[in-house]
Amino acid sequence: MLGKGSKQVQSLVHVGDSFDEVFVKGIETEDIRTEEITNMKVFARDLEDKYLWNVGEARKVWTFGCPPDGIANVLVDLTKGVQYVHEIRDSVTAGFMHATRSGVLCDNPLRGVRFNLESVTLHSDAIHRGAGQIIPCAKRVCYACQLASGPRLMEPVYLVEIVAPPDVQGGVINTLHSRRAEIEQIQERPGTKLLVVQAQLPVMESFGFTTLLSQSTGGKAVFQMKFSQWKLMPGNPMEEGTYAYRVLLQTRKWKGLKEELPVFSDYCDKL
Repeated sequence: MLGKGSKQVQSLVHVGDSFDEVFVKGIETEDIRTEEITNMKVFARDLEDKYLWNVGEARKVWTFGCPPDGIANVLVDLTKGVQYVHEIRDSVTAGFMHATRSGVLCDNPLRGVRFNLESVTLHSDAIHRGAGQIIPCAKRVCYACQLASGPRLMEPVYLVEIVAPPDVQGGVINTLHSRRAEIEQIQERPGTKLLVVQAQLPVMESFGFTTLLSQSTGGKAVFQMKFSQWKLMPGNPMEEGTYAYRVLLQTRKWKGLKEELPVFSDYCDKL
């Protein structure tokens, strides 16, 4: 994706594949110690051994995303033979940080995205390679890359465990299905006649869950829940009529953003 700054500053940034969940969780659980990036040889070898990275590319990681919520993103410098590129590292990083802290769709953090800096053309005069020119350009290109890559919304999910007698099993299942929950298992608690139902329940669907479950089981069910994971929200947020599209519009309205969705041409400049 091409972004142009003032004074003839240009950068070309390419989005690589999104990371698998193992790598993302490695960052979020601190198995990948992002602060060790200063010891590049050890850091790169760790990514190669544990996460099957190309060691050459691992050594070119510039930074991870904006902590805490946007940290599970990576910026990699894949440029070759570009003059002055290290002079703009801090500025490109700042633009990347902003883009991972506040994504283009609804100003929420990104998760699991790798940005590759592929090519850069810079003004020969250092005064025109300042932060004021580079940061906005880097941010715009990151936004363009997001829109070009088919962005999706993610939502937090609870692991809910419900204990109830068999005669209200239907009420439990109906309640879960009405809240977009995915049932993982139903089993009998050892030594009792009670059933234990485990399911993945989107956090957005948990409001009012206690009342609904009580009504559908006659108050015979008890439950507990805890955070489980992040999952893709069903539907394309850029496609009108989908669930994700409705959530996106609601989120933008709640945040005071304009109703019109961002489009690729808003951020990607032409050659």
